[in-house]
Amino acid sequence: MEIGAISKPRFEFRSFGQCFCEAHKRMARLSVPVPEKVWERQSDEIYIISRTNDINNTKIRDGKMDIKTYVQTVDGLEQWNPLMKGEFPIAAQVLKEEVFPAFMVEMPELTKETYTYEEFISMVEQHPDLAAVRVHKQRFGYMVNDTICEVGNVLINGAKVVTINSESTEIEDIKKTIADVGLEGVENINYLQAIKRVIGMSNKPLANE
Repeated sequence: MEIGAISKPRFEFRSFGQCFCEAHKRMARLSVPVPEKVWERQSDEIYIISRTNDINNTKIRDGKMDIKTYVQTVDGLEQWNPLMKGEFPIAAQVLKEEVFPAFMVEMPELTKETYTYEEFISMVEQHPDLAAVRVHKQRFGYMVNDTICEVGNVLINGAKVVTINSESTEIEDIKKTIADVGLEGVENINYLQAIKRVIGMSNKPLANE
């Protein structure tokens, strides 16, 4: 696999907690050299979290909306596919036909033909089943057993958690990486689930607490 390359949908292991210090150390030491651009990356994103939906992952970064949809779980690893990409201002028709159906919530009244980013976020914030959550990511990239890996310091509405992941098109490579870095038995959860737990939309604790 190549970092940044377009390939068939990848499977992913990801977990969240307060510290993956030993696993991070092993991941860094087992990693082959990776391109300098993925040594450390920072981003600010907005995740749109829906009380009624866990199968569509919606985030906004640099004014662009990206929705991925859950495909399947195989051997405990999740596979996601791109569902749509959009930019602001965004057409009401797109909101009506693609975006709000992905949230699986009641459609707000749309009175304009297009909506700016600020207007869209305002609609989300006023909706009883939606939340716009600020997420800052500081990610460190690695490559172990031909899987794309990272450890990230994540601020979810200012609350700091740590995430660690391994993803690949090849399930056995991920499973080997999980074993090699010492993550066997750690819960596999995605960003949607982690954010819901942090903001109190779900009453489950984070993994590895």
